[in-house]
Amino acid sequence: MRLLHTMIRVADLDASISFYTEVLGMRLLRRNDYPAGRFTLAFVGYEDESLGAVIELTHNWDVSNYELGNAFGHIALEVDDAYIACDDIRARGGNVVRDAGPMKGGRSVIAFVEDPDGYKIELIQKKSK
Repeated sequence: MRLLHTMIRVADLDASISFYTEVLGMRLLRRNDYPAGRFTLAFVGYEDESLGAVIELTHNWDVSNYELGNAFGHIALEVDDAYIACDDIRARGGNVVRDAGPMKGGRSVIAFVEDPDGYKIELIQKKSK
């Protein structure tokens, strides 16, 4: 078995695709409309789906917003340098909601950014060897 993807529902598919590709540097891997079901699926990621897990952005045509609830936590991305990643994300119009710094009670350097729907993305700095 292997992890394929994580699905999140998004209100504005174009804004979400723009965030994940232009701000976080992922690629749009595929996008398909399903008129009978009135939804569109777009898959974004850093590598081909056959090589690693990706994010499925689901846009239901008749829904304009979602309540995120309190069960889902975040998506985590490994970055070389969390401080530089935050600067780059801000420069591309992204919303950094927790600046890079040591995790409370730990040594890992983390930061959090938010996508257009309010989903949190944690940036975890690679540990030096």
